[in-house]
Amino acid sequence: MNTFALADIEQESVVAIQSMAGRKPVQRILQPELSKLSNNSRMADPDIEMVLQSQQGNQEAFEVLIRNHQRMIHALTFRMTGSMADAEDLAQETFLRAYEQIGSFRNKSKFSTWLYRIAVNTCLNWLQSETRRARLQSGCAEELSAIHGQSDSAPPPGPDIPKIQKALLKLSVKQRAAITLTICDGFNHAEAAAILGCPETTVSWRVFAAKRKLKRWLSQMEVPHE
Repeated sequence: MNTFALADIEQESVVAIQSMAGRKPVQRILQPELSKLSNNSRMADPDIEMVLQSQQGNQEAFEVLIRNHQRMIHALTFRMTGSMADAEDLAQETFLRAYEQIGSFRNKSKFSTWLYRIAVNTCLNWLQSETRRARLQSGCAEELSAIHGQSDSAPPPGPDIPKIQKALLKLSVKQRAAITLTICDGFNHAEAAAILGCPETTVSWRVFAAKRKLKRWLSQMEVPHE
């Protein structure tokens, strides 16, 4: 059983996690190919050195990749689920899958894009459960309110965070993924399309449709000021 460390984003510590029994070991690629990839790609992707070392079985290198991308992946899984606990589980599952599949990474895209694709697919698979979706819908507003209440910063103008998250959760999972990647995480439509595995025009349409729905729903949620 393989064990590596997952950074705790709250405590900035490292938590050991284990891959599930029976899963395939990390695949490795030959040294000549590694050298070629390294020479051609070192400047294009800041993660490539750690990726190449991970592909050679260096678990410490993969822990560096986790630390570099833990917050990004956790933010994505939280926006997709609305639950801190489920987001943590899905972030961990994302890194487990990435660790197991690292040998298949061929640098056709940046490592971060490849990792995002794994995270989105993990979330979409999880959201297929109608029972979980129902529980998520009912509990997200209360949980987000508690989290927002702990913040020292002033709330943003307009609809508050619980209302925005509640509106996001009303979107279809595909539209939610598109709006999360492009609006929340700053990917352009081409990058989001690469992550989601669909044409760029499909992403553009999903974002357009999602914005229309969100604008309507959020305006309906607003309470006039006295």
